[in-house]
Amino acid sequence: MFEMLSYEFMQRALIASVIIGLVCSIIGVFVILRNLTFIGAGTSHAAFAGVTLGYLINYNPLSFAIVFSLLTVWIVGYLNRKGYLKLDASVGIFYSLTMALAVLFIGLMKAYNAEVYGYLFGSILSVTKGDLAIILILGLAVLSLVYLFFKEFHFITFDEEMAQASGIAAGWLSFLLLTMIALTIVISLKSVGAILVFALIVTPAAAAYQLTFSMIRMFFYSAVIGITASVGGVFLSYWLDLPSGATTVLFVSAMFFLSLIFSPKRGYIS
Repeated sequence: MFEMLSYEFMQRALIASVIIGLVCSIIGVFVILRNLTFIGAGTSHAAFAGVTLGYLINYNPLSFAIVFSLLTVWIVGYLNRKGYLKLDASVGIFYSLTMALAVLFIGLMKAYNAEVYGYLFGSILSVTKGDLAIILILGLAVLSLVYLFFKEFHFITFDEEMAQASGIAAGWLSFLLLTMIALTIVISLKSVGAILVFALIVTPAAAAYQLTFSMIRMFFYSAVIGITASVGGVFLSYWLDLPSGATTVLFVSAMFFLSLIFSPKRGYIS
């Protein structure tokens, strides 16, 4: 075990997994409580479309991933708030649209690019120093925003209309939360993959929801589960030579089913 920690790529992978596990699990609580679970799937595909465009034109793929994911959540949020289209319908449209763009961009590439598929299925062991810097910066930005606006996010999560009547800019905060979801997906893209990143946001929070009636404790349990699953997934993927994204998601899914068994809300265990 200690020998593997001497490798720089393992050190980067573990640092990235802790940051990603923490950020995803914290944002996931708001996603679960505000019923935004489907939006993560559409945004992850939008981010992947941005990645493929970046590789197609030989430009930084994460830059395009950020642009595509932000545009997606902003447009979806705008359509929903204006009443033009329900959230699930607009997300479904962008889900298929951006995935079609990703397939198109891959088809336009002149040669096979393994790095593109790394973003699709996840490869945390290949995280570079540059990737780690982006993960750290964006991760700290998201966590800082959660800390600064925690009371406001708490208010709009449970009663947005009352928050609006109390003078809180609920619409602006909702868009800020969507932005944070998009950034969380971007930083997790390379480690977990576009197909599976959604699970790392939703599953730890869903597991924590089974274990407590308190929102504060839900944040704590979700963070513990998210970090444990992320780090455990890295170790298992290294020892068993398995894809890191799939291993992490299977790990956190197992923790979710355990939370169902031990949930005080279900009464299976007194």
